[in-house]
Order: sequence, then C-alpha cells, then structure tokens
Amino acid sequence: MKFRYRKASPKDTGECIILRGNTRENALSVSQLGAIGVTHESWESGIEGDKIPGYVCLVNEKIVGYCFGEKESGEILVLAVLPEYENIGIGKELLNKVVSDFKDLGHKYLFLGCSSDPKSRSYGFYRHLGWTSTGKFDRNQDEILELLSS
Repeated sequence: MKFRYRKASPKDTGECIILRGNTRENALSVSQLGAIGVTHESWESGIEGDKIPGYVCLVNEKIVGYCFGEKESGEILVLAVLPEYENIGIGKELLNKVVSDFKDLGHKYLFLGCSSDPKSRSYGFYRHLGWTSTGKFDRNQDEILELLSS
C-alpha cells in the first residue's frame, strides 16, 4: 500500500469533514462539528488563509488521515485517521509534519487537547511521542498536553 502525504488544500475540506465522522474514537458528525463552530466554510477559509495549515495522507487519491494546527497559537487542532489505517504510522507522520512546520515558524511551545482517560488511544499516543501534561483542562474537559521544542 502506497501512502502519499501533501499539504492540505481548501478542496480537501469536504472529505476531511466526512472522515472525522468515521474515526474510531472522538468521531464528530457534520452537525456536531457545526455546533462547535467547525463548518465547511470556516475550515476551508482557515486553510485558504493559512490560519489552519495541515497535511493529508492519501491512498489511491482518497484521504485516509489528516492533521491540522492553528498557525498563530501553535495548537494542534485535530489529528484523524480512518480505523482501517490505524497503527501503521500515518498519524505519527501527519503530526510530525505539522509540528515540524510550526517549529520552523519559531514556535517553542505547541499544545493540544487530549482525553485524560488512559484507556483512550490518544492518551498513550501523544505521551509516547513526548507530549506531556500541563495539568490543565480545556472547556471540553480534555487534558492540555504540551510539546516543548529546543
């Protein structure tokens, strides 16, 4: 199976929104995303205006995973991979690409919200990659993890 990674473009938005509803954990439907202010229009304009840059992973020209961050703050907003493509390094590669870009922009501090439940996949995934708890929680009760760069 051949994976192709590339920077996300505004035309990827629709496929990314649908993919988010098909993830194994923390799946959000179009209406759930809309309720938190994530719409096709907001996501597309965020990519177009380079406020939320990201990367997608494609298999046979189909998006199977993506990662986006907020350029100004250094927050990793979302990392999503279809269940049938988990555990083969796609999530790690996508995250590393966004982290690398943000470090190149001069960010010394990156952060994200993650489940505080040790049984969730994200809990161990981010910690294994060097993200550490700040001891703080966001409005969704997700634990804030940080990655300090040298």
